[in-house]
Amino acid sequence: MHPSLPRLRGKLEVDTELGTFLGDTRIRLLEAIAKHGSISQAAKAVPLSYKAAWDAIDAMNNLAEHPLVTRVTGGRHGGGSTLTPYGEKVVALYRALESEYQAALDRLAANMHSSEHGDFAQFRQLLKRMSMRSSARNQFAGTVCALREGDVDYEVRLRLDADNELVAVITRESAENFQLHMGQELYALVKSSSILLLTDNKVKTTARNQLWGEISRIVDGPVNAEVTLVMPGGKSLCAVVTHDSLERLGLEVGGKVCAVFKASAVILCTYQ
Repeated sequence: MHPSLPRLRGKLEVDTELGTFLGDTRIRLLEAIAKHGSISQAAKAVPLSYKAAWDAIDAMNNLAEHPLVTRVTGGRHGGGSTLTPYGEKVVALYRALESEYQAALDRLAANMHSSEHGDFAQFRQLLKRMSMRSSARNQFAGTVCALREGDVDYEVRLRLDADNELVAVITRESAENFQLHMGQELYALVKSSSILLLTDNKVKTTARNQLWGEISRIVDGPVNAEVTLVMPGGKSLCAVVTHDSLERLGLEVGGKVCAVFKASAVILCTYQ
């Protein structure tokens, strides 16, 4: 590239309809995990807060087809984290795309002197990615595996992975707007405050969604605590419970727990 010409630099981001799935910070976090074998060490290297690193890993594992990171919770002998083979491929693909992306920007900058300003403005507009953002702590991608039509509403069952399904109830109007059909990809949002936790598998409840997992993290506070559980297959759920509930249920890292929430608490999203 000619030294007198301005250089365009861009940040490559891989977006979903729920926001950024992969970007430079998350890729550097994955690379640091591969190097250090520890989330805490990787977070310091990026740098990120320990909680932000965990949240990023949970989000990537939930939205990816396969988990990118496998974790062993801490304990007497400590814990560790490693990239899965799928995670390693994702990092390599991102870096390859990033290199091609920068090369394309360099070629564009080299030709700017012969391009009309309008063309360049249109190109910049083309690069903008519109994405939906949500404050819901739990975000999942799944495919419709069952539909049941009622007089007023629709019951929609989503397959999250080989081990887990999620049930939502939406209005007939929403179902018609979504043009629901089997195999359709949808996104499910569940607020952490809508989730109840149970430890006794004999307890009966009318809630349609009952997802068991192992507690991977607890962030305790004076009033509430944030409890994250990892389900079979690597996807995670976060629930906010009171400090009293935390103590009464005897919740601790490594313990088994069931996340319970109503089908009406699930918000479904799609894209055009």
